[in-house]
Amino acid sequence: MDPFVVVGGDAAGLSAASKLKREDPEREVVVFEKGRWVSYAHCGTPYFVKGEVAELTDLLSLTPDEVAERDIELHREHEVTAVDTGAKTVRVEPGDSDGEAFDQPYEELLVATGGRAVSGPIEGSDLAGVFTLHGLDDAASIRAALEPDEATPESLGGGDFLDPAVVERYAAWTPPETVAIVGGGYVGVEMAEAFTAHDLDVHLFQRGEHVLGPFGDAVAERVETELRERGVTLHLGEEVARFSDGGGSDGDGPAGSGSDDPRVARLECESGAALDIDIALVGVGIRPNVELLADTPVELGDSGAVAVDEYGRTSVADVYAAGDCAEARHAVTGEFDWVPLGLTANRAGRAIGRTVAGDPTKTGEIAGTAVVKAFDQECGRTGVVDHGEAREAGFDPVSETITTRSRSGYYPGAAETVVSLTADRETGRLLGGTIVGTDRAAVRIDTVATALEGNMTVDEVERLDLAYAPPFSPVWDPILTAAKVLNGSLE
Repeated sequence: MDPFVVVGGDAAGLSAASKLKREDPEREVVVFEKGRWVSYAHCGTPYFVKGEVAELTDLLSLTPDEVAERDIELHREHEVTAVDTGAKTVRVEPGDSDGEAFDQPYEELLVATGGRAVSGPIEGSDLAGVFTLHGLDDAASIRAALEPDEATPESLGGGDFLDPAVVERYAAWTPPETVAIVGGGYVGVEMAEAFTAHDLDVHLFQRGEHVLGPFGDAVAERVETELRERGVTLHLGEEVARFSDGGGSDGDGPAGSGSDDPRVARLECESGAALDIDIALVGVGIRPNVELLADTPVELGDSGAVAVDEYGRTSVADVYAAGDCAEARHAVTGEFDWVPLGLTANRAGRAIGRTVAGDPTKTGEIAGTAVVKAFDQECGRTGVVDHGEAREAGFDPVSETITTRSRSGYYPGAAETVVSLTADRETGRLLGGTIVGTDRAAVRIDTVATALEGNMTVDEVERLDLAYAPPFSPVWDPILTAAKVLNGSLE
């Protein structure tokens, strides 16, 4: 029997490989990863840039040695460039210039190629000093640019995973003073906090009228107030058109480059507004890495990610897909959707490992449950909260927003908590919700997510027996209070 071959050595890929080896220790498992890093926490990178996480290797879930201990054959710096589903082989090109490309047969194949940050269509995104953040090399680059006199592969804790060239290119830079963040999503908001910790003048540009669009207006307004109070300048309703280098690449820009690479020095918007900057971070979204399958019969979904069934199987026998490159069924709409998040990838990979081992296991539904920290504000969202999206899915949405306290009012530490819930008018079914506050607010979104998985009505949510004690919650938990108010509107 040929091996189980995995393309991609991060969350989905190594979860599948590890689970299969536990279920069937005799199966041969081969993993190809085109980069040096494997099994790392994408979501921790803003906190590494900020300095709260000391070393890059702190973000590793598994080291190559630990992978080897699981009897998984891992090949780093080996890029899979083609898939032949008829011959059941993948074409592999080693990163070592002395290595020769070869064809690897597979019995089953998992495509776990992840996603990539996008920076277009912004002219000048290729200038030095314009960063994206999607991986540990990106995080190392940004820290090196912020601390050019101090940053080395050793000081950043990169071990033998970090290419010294990633850091060395910034050694002659002058530390930046002004940064532009393009995009007010998860990355943009988290990185505003990280850059502020380095005493930069932070400007955040958002094309829409609010940051954190998927979280709704109630959350966005709280976060925007927090950002402004922390010194972040918001440019809402501004679409960035281009970056420019200020007309030189010899270090004459506002922070100097000390490099032959033209360095960003200015940002311009479609409106004509402009800003002199030293560095920029573009966080306008990610795209699934599906180019590997372009010449195969593997089908893509409407989102552009790989179409799969509830077991992670693609349209081609013995080919699976999981993680940021694959779709999953939405718990509220029942349709397949693309919501690239860490738990989704880990859970799907684990399920596929069991399925390949002979125990068919569903990868699980998604609800788009997510949390984000904006300085002291904790934000959570799950399900369908946008009324337009709800109507497209066939619902008649009704929403209510309440403001209450996180604990009993007389107990120290109680803080305002804002909850919005959305339901279907006809059936009373809960569709989604958001929350924001400073006192353990984000974790409360898990109650709503669980209710969505159970197809609960608002009436049923209102009657949940949630825990109460003054240090933790008022008698009516904020979620219960919101359900009570929304249920009144439905009745």
